[in-house]
Amino acid sequence: MAYWLFKSEPDDFSYSDLVRSPRKTTGWDGVRNYQARNYLRDQVKKGDRVLFYHSSTETPAIVGIAEVVKESHPDPTAFDPESKHCDPDSDPNSPTWFQVSIKARRAIEPPLALPALRAESRLAGMELLRKGSRLSVQPVSPEHYAIVLELAGLPVDT
Repeated sequence: MAYWLFKSEPDDFSYSDLVRSPRKTTGWDGVRNYQARNYLRDQVKKGDRVLFYHSSTETPAIVGIAEVVKESHPDPTAFDPESKHCDPDSDPNSPTWFQVSIKARRAIEPPLALPALRAESRLAGMELLRKGSRLSVQPVSPEHYAIVLELAGLPVDT
């Protein structure tokens, strides 16, 4: 099992939106960064755990835990002219953009705010905390994942 952090702007799609989705599941669509796409396409696997992170908000924070329930498949929003994520150059026969499907497992209450994460010395080296890090899909080491769960008061198998 691997661990990931997926960023979402809560005004676009929040952890609460995920919980309200049918079967608490959604396709993680709209990723249009090649490095993040490569993670989704090549490395994120069914059963992997995801830290769900609210970005571009007054207090960015890890707000929930999700699980990957479907591995890489073409992102249908790339082919949908009505979607804000449409890519007219993406060919359904040779897709450029991919998604995985995730399912909500557990909310983190209270959320783990970015300042508190930065203050935790054991999280040094975590990609999220690296200066200039903006990647919307990023790996998380097993050690950092365990520390985040400890900070949230959750068991390691969450």
